[in-house]
Amino acid sequence: MEQFTQDALSPQPNDPRVKGNKDFWRGLISSILGITISIALTFGTAAIIDHYSKQREKREIVMMVMYDMYNSLQSVQKTDSMLYQAMQIQWQIAQDTSRFDVLRFQLASHIPTAGFTETTEQIFSSSIETINTVGNVLFTENVADFYQARNNFKTMVCESISNDFASESPIHSLKRTLDFDFCGYAIFCNELLVNMQHLFAQCQQIMGVTNEEIKAYYDERKQIKTGIKDTDPKSASKMNEMMQLQKEIDEARQNFAF
Repeated sequence: MEQFTQDALSPQPNDPRVKGNKDFWRGLISSILGITISIALTFGTAAIIDHYSKQREKREIVMMVMYDMYNSLQSVQKTDSMLYQAMQIQWQIAQDTSRFDVLRFQLASHIPTAGFTETTEQIFSSSIETINTVGNVLFTENVADFYQARNNFKTMVCESISNDFASESPIHSLKRTLDFDFCGYAIFCNELLVNMQHLFAQCQQIMGVTNEEIKAYYDERKQIKTGIKDTDPKSASKMNEMMQLQKEIDEARQNFAF
């Protein structure tokens, strides 16, 4: 009788109470799993998006710096060639001094200028956040060394030659023309060029940037600049007005005997 009473009181498989408890636990577990998966997806997706966003930002900074280095090398290479040509003119005058009056003014056109801006260098060097985004110490060190060499080129080659040329006025005297130290400047400029080319190649290798990618970035930047310039209606209109004014001035000049 006692056993029968206990069995009667114990929940049976078909008892609604058993079914209710199972449904409760299943619902709770489903809710917990749902919340867990939702949190994982939310933070996981955010982390993935943030990762790819940082990678794109990193690549853009790297390409901007490499593009600036590439342009700087073009300027230094041009000066390297220009100084060699100046030495050739100097040599021609030394071989035949009677050509001094003909060739001396050509030297004035071989005074180099720094054909680059320092905007990218300032952006890269002045922001620790930019350096952290790139996240490569060796690349950062090489870029810093490159910019230091570029600064030496600007001050110790371009500005120094210009100052010496202005103060010594070599084209006004045969002796001063032959004494001018184009050779010393040419050697120093070439040493800087070789060092900068080496640093540039190292940066390419470190960041996995090819010549084709730099050229594509260069062409893209050039196209953007050209497009902005060509689509400026105000500038184009003003240019046309100036050309028309000059045309009318030229026509009027023909009526006068000077």
